[in-house]
Amino acid sequence: QLQLVESGGGFVQPGGSLRLSCAASGFTLDYYNIGWFRQAPGKEREGVSCISSRGGITNYADSVKGRFTISRDHAKNTVHLQMNSLQPEDTAVYYCAADPREYCTVLTRQVYHYWGQGTQVTVSS
Repeated sequence: QLQLVESGGGFVQPGGSLRLSCAASGFTLDYYNIGWFRQAPGKEREGVSCISSRGGITNYADSVKGRFTISRDHAKNTVHLQMNSLQPEDTAVYYCAADPREYCTVLTRQVYHYWGQGTQVTVSS
């Protein structure tokens, strides 16, 4: 059974950092584009960052560029999202997702076939 599980969410003050992890079972993440999406209450789910299966090319939403970094841990079959300089507007449930193509996008969630259950990130003073 193919499964993605997110972890690492929590409560942090503005300016703080969190590292989210997306672990897979039943398949190898190296062969998939992996995207991170987030959904705040009352808002659409939006793409945050992704990393391609080919060449490890990364993409970021403008709102997180320079603050978030996505990376793969091949040995642990995991993808991380390092989030620095967090702000209240980053508060959301964060989801990871897998797309079987070669190059990733954060512009649409329709191409992502597998999704985790999400992890809550709350940024507040």
